Amino acid sequence: MPIVRPTWVSFGGTAAIVTSMGLVFGLDAAESSRQTIVGALLIIALADNLSDSLSVHLYQEAERLESREAFVSTAANFATRLVLALSFVALVIALPRELMKVVVPCWGFLLLALLTAWIAHARRAPVGREIAKHLAVGAVVLAISRWLGLWIAAAFPKA
Repeated sequence: MPIVRPTWVSFGGTAAIVTSMGLVFGLDAAESSRQTIVGALLIIALADNLSDSLSVHLYQEAERLESREAFVSTAANFATRLVLALSFVALVIALPRELMKVVVPCWGFLLLALLTAWIAHARRAPVGREIAKHLAVGAVVLAISRWLGLWIAAAFPKA
């Protein structure tokens, strides 16, 4: 049995990467403060992560997955998502804003490509094609998040 199974981290890893990139891009476009961006990332890293982990756990119980396996999978999902989300928090805190706008998507796309490659390899699927599909979805999320942030900034100007 492998130390970490792709099924244990795929949901949490993907959610952390794509959601974190989207939040940073959208909130930056909305001209949010660094404090707001970090706060949003931490709320997602903890509150949304706990909610999603519970959802995954309940789904696994409904599928009658063995109790220990469901617990380990849930814990791995939570830990993966937390660690990855915190890596984005570190980037937002450590980097100047202009550099953050470049590094965050590079970091996110690198993580997403690595996670995708690992899963594709485990499934014996074409790695390049899977990476291209998943990066395309990530790019759509960034574009939509940026557009929403720009709309928010225009619709609700700072006083």
